Amino acid sequence: MKYVEVGGARMSAIGLGTWQFGSREWGYGQGYAERDAGAIVEKALDVGISLFDTAEAYAFGKSEKILGQALRGHRDEAFIATKIFPLLPIGPVVLQRARGSLRRLGVSKLDLYQIHQDNPLVPLSSTMPAFRRLLEEGAIGHAGVSNYSLARWQAADAALGRPVLANQVLFNLVHRGPETELLPFAQAQDRLVIAYSPLAQGLLSGRYDADHRPTGAVRTNSPAFLPENLRRAGPVIEALKKVAAAHGATPSQVALAWLIRMPNVVVIPGASSVAQVEANAAAADLELTGEEDASLRRASDDFHPKGLKEVWPELAKQRWAGLAARFKG
Repeated sequence: MKYVEVGGARMSAIGLGTWQFGSREWGYGQGYAERDAGAIVEKALDVGISLFDTAEAYAFGKSEKILGQALRGHRDEAFIATKIFPLLPIGPVVLQRARGSLRRLGVSKLDLYQIHQDNPLVPLSSTMPAFRRLLEEGAIGHAGVSNYSLARWQAADAALGRPVLANQVLFNLVHRGPETELLPFAQAQDRLVIAYSPLAQGLLSGRYDADHRPTGAVRTNSPAFLPENLRRAGPVIEALKKVAAAHGATPSQVALAWLIRMPNVVVIPGASSVAQVEANAAAADLELTGEEDASLRRASDDFHPKGLKEVWPELAKQRWAGLAARFKG
């Protein structure tokens, strides 16, 4: 396993995202939360994964509870990151919600506590002093943000009065926005970019195409998985498959390896099974060449999916068809 050290924190480059723990929208079923999730965390620890990311919003706190139970007895092996849902994130609320996360996780300290989304109606001067207090009390090890622009990240720094370690953002081979400003800032300032959805919710896995579409509410309601966009993604998937074949790897592993090849980047893919978390971890040992990196970037540059406005009629039609089938059944 490859590890990343930034700003006094150390964690595995490949982490485990746990949105799916207890959440119905992924379509994994009740048995996943009750049985599989614990086995996945155990395997993650076995293969060297130390970064575990959750949030109070995931299944209304159930994800935190499941993760905390699975990590019982392994606290020293885990770097635990969670997030506060930014509904009225003023001082007393932040303190209360942080204590709620500590309780659900069954720990005395959160290694990284993040604001899940920017709330433009609540000034950072009302939020970050509570984070500073949590740092001073030792309730959290580091402060972080999520889905923040560079300007807002820097503003959070100023409001906290010390470095905000991490920014968790959408980052993968077909969503490369963080490369423009966030990543250079992180590399220059000893910060961290945490890439969520590093496989584009499975788009980059090579499992789906226009004739083999996913199930589960999260994916079926995403414009990325409509037939036209799946067709347009074909060249990117073929580029991943070509590199994967050269390494005896999978497209998913190549997509993860491409991200963590960049300094100051860690990834938090989810896992539906023990085998998948093991495969994700193995991506840390995959060394891509400069030419392979360039070939993936060229394919990404040529990918132009239809936007939400363009596909909304088709997406709405699909959703109505799904509702009709449900009521008919």
